[in-house]
Amino acid sequence: MTETEIVKDKKGAKAATETRGPGRRLHGAIAHKLGTDILSGKYAPGDILSGEVAFAEELKVSRSAYREAIQVLTAKGLVASRPKAGTRVLPRERWNLLDPDVLGWAFAGEPDVEFVRSLFELRAIVEPAAARLAAQRRDKTDLKDMKDALTAMRQHTLTTETGRAADRDFHNAILHATRNDALMVLSASMGAAVNWTTQFKQRARALPRNPIPDHVRVYDAIAAGDGEAAAEAMSVLVDLALEDTRSAMELPAEG
Repeated sequence: MTETEIVKDKKGAKAATETRGPGRRLHGAIAHKLGTDILSGKYAPGDILSGEVAFAEELKVSRSAYREAIQVLTAKGLVASRPKAGTRVLPRERWNLLDPDVLGWAFAGEPDVEFVRSLFELRAIVEPAAARLAAQRRDKTDLKDMKDALTAMRQHTLTTETGRAADRDFHNAILHATRNDALMVLSASMGAAVNWTTQFKQRARALPRNPIPDHVRVYDAIAAGDGEAAAEAMSVLVDLALEDTRSAMELPAEG
């Protein structure tokens, strides 16, 4: 695989003509390839990755680009490198699975069913509670941010990247409105989870229903300052999103 193909593997056909771009893009593309291979199970925990010399020769990339890519994977908890022992894939419980890049790598192929379920379980725990706090603490700016996001979602729909970005903005605005620093830190991770699951549901077919009214009900409850209604509406939104994803993946039902 050439440097062109590595970049293409990450960015698609548009990047195919770029034979040697900036080092940042190249090592990011190598990290994407290796991260995707790890998340897909091609490399299992405990496996030793090819050494930098062999990898650089195989893919025709510089050793420095490979080393920088390994540093990225190390920072995300996927691998650990030791002199003479090589680079080993770490146990799954060490992986930073909520890192937006790691989430992207998980969904680059066919995501693990249990991992997808765990994301929705996390959302079902965090987001209703966040909606309840947002209803109690939001201000006019928060409501405007949510309303603007809803407007963009309607205009562009969730079949487009712009529409999905607006969906992320909506959920991020709710977390921000909680005025809880610990919850606000989760905004990038929760936004990425929302984006990738929504995008995944549309791989094989169109969304089975329009989810925007579910978001409107959450907004209306937050705007009304009704914490219990906001939590309930968000719980329903997450449950319906899980049903849509289960349909797309043929996830087994609970119970």
